[in-house]
Amino acid sequence: MRNPILGGVFAILGVVTLILIYSAAFIVHQTQQALVLRLGDPLAPVTTPGLHWKVPFIDSVVYLDNRILDLENPSQEVIAADQKRLVVDAFARYRITNPLRFYQSVGTVQGANSRLSTVLNSALRRVLGENSFISVVRDGREGLMHQIAEQVNREASNFGITVVDVRIRRADLPEANSQAVFQRMQTERQREAAEIRAQGNEAAQRLRARADREVTIVVAEANSKGEQVRGEGDAERNRIFADAFGRDPDFFSFYRSMQAYEASIKPGDTRMVLSPDARFFRYFQDPVQAPVQNPASVVSPTAPTAGN
Repeated sequence: MRNPILGGVFAILGVVTLILIYSAAFIVHQTQQALVLRLGDPLAPVTTPGLHWKVPFIDSVVYLDNRILDLENPSQEVIAADQKRLVVDAFARYRITNPLRFYQSVGTVQGANSRLSTVLNSALRRVLGENSFISVVRDGREGLMHQIAEQVNREASNFGITVVDVRIRRADLPEANSQAVFQRMQTERQREAAEIRAQGNEAAQRLRARADREVTIVVAEANSKGEQVRGEGDAERNRIFADAFGRDPDFFSFYRSMQAYEASIKPGDTRMVLSPDARFFRYFQDPVQAPVQNPASVVSPTAPTAGN
């Protein structure tokens, strides 16, 4: 009977020992830091990863993150030094460097975010309110973010927090102001476009007028030269005719009469009302006996002697 009883006692003692060991041991991971609370009072923080011990059923452990934490601050409206309103969207990165102070001041990460958000908003209003719109948006943003980070870090040290970085993600005019600026820019660009278009039309009109003037001059000169060449050709033709008439008046009269016959007597509906013994038909009689006359009196092929 004694052996089973002793075995049961040893088993109970073993289970109790295991429970005590399990309750006394706790593990801190590399991404964590721990704070041991003895009956609610914090002891020294544990920042070394590994296996650690505490008093069972008396001590409790609060784990805190050892990594860099994010604070997403909601957008807020800030008035710059030149009285221009800005919508600023900023965020911060911080780390818990004093677990005991952090636990005593804010308790949790949610509480730290709430307190740190208030501090960040105040620093944004102070720093940006002392600088102009151009400095915030373009010229001095990096320096302003450094100033904001310094101010937030000074106040956040009371919470056991070290601010790693503060960034202004976006700093723009409010929507109504942005629309007004956009409309003003659009109107200015439209005015510039209309001015450029008017200048282009004016230049096009000048070019067209110059081209029309040059075309008129060229056409006039061409017509003048053409008339001159035509006159010279007519004069040369008359000279040739006169020279031919002077050499053989009979042949010239005969040739001109043949041209007149060819131009006036054509196949088709051609009628001529002339006397058979008219001088126009003299070569239809005896060409040898036909009297010689001045070629000017011979009907020209182009003279209106026939009717269609």
